[in-house]
Amino acid sequence: MTMGYGDPPEKFKDSVFLVFCNRLVAVIFACGMVMARGEDFVNKAPLWKYLAISFSSVSASTLQYEALKYVSFPVQMLGKSFKMMPVMIWGMIVSGKSYEFIDWIEAGVVTGGVVLFLVTGPIASSNGEGSSLYGLALLAAFLGLDGFTSTFQEKIFKKHETSKYNQMIYINLGSCALSSFTLIASGHLTTAIDFASSHHAFMHDAMTLSAAAVSAQWFIYSQVKEFGALVFAATMNVRQMTSILVSYAKYGHYITSFQIVGLLFVFGALFFKSYRAAKPQSESEKEKQRLLVDKDKMLPA
Repeated sequence: MTMGYGDPPEKFKDSVFLVFCNRLVAVIFACGMVMARGEDFVNKAPLWKYLAISFSSVSASTLQYEALKYVSFPVQMLGKSFKMMPVMIWGMIVSGKSYEFIDWIEAGVVTGGVVLFLVTGPIASSNGEGSSLYGLALLAAFLGLDGFTSTFQEKIFKKHETSKYNQMIYINLGSCALSSFTLIASGHLTTAIDFASSHHAFMHDAMTLSAAAVSAQWFIYSQVKEFGALVFAATMNVRQMTSILVSYAKYGHYITSFQIVGLLFVFGALFFKSYRAAKPQSESEKEKQRLLVDKDKMLPA
């Protein structure tokens, strides 16, 4: 989205086409895994639930790619740490969850660290396109939709006991349908195909991105379903910090001392949350967790 292809350099600007490529590769991968494992292709949850996740996932991914035109990659990665608050709010709305006071304190510290980072240093994208405020608005919309996506996926896993590959097939099929419809309706499908056929390096990069996206989906589904949210949360925290530091080192992004303090607030709160979740639960806490799971199962489909 920010680099040029060809001579003179041309930038690819259609985020939806990249989303379509990612989801199509994910469908092919998931179908292959279902056949290899001998699983059933029949949907385990109502189709409308898969479609709801598809809509929020496509919209979130598109907004994420679009935001990179206006804000830097470190800002986008840091913004993902901010999604604790949207996930908690969606958890209350979708699954009727409740959270302890310490959870809100942790989310508040992360939010404060993100705000400090954003207001005390440069955040604009290196390509200098448009307003960084518009990029932040896109990032905020992405966070809201992404929070709904993960929350609703968790509910489907618990309520309908789906396999990760069953979810991947139907969610990504819905995403393919939605993104292809958007491309056709907007008239961008032909221009995207023309660009891809004229710039082979772009298709190589797009397929690399799709392979990485599918690998990320597999690890996310596997960790949430088989190892629990703690391993996934810890992995994401390390990934976000590593991505930001590597980006600053590789691309020479300028960072202020106050932004460093903001990063310390964010990742300090995130790692404290992981540490607190790793502590052994008391019997009362375990019983409370069982009651929450039973309550979730009793909610109407």
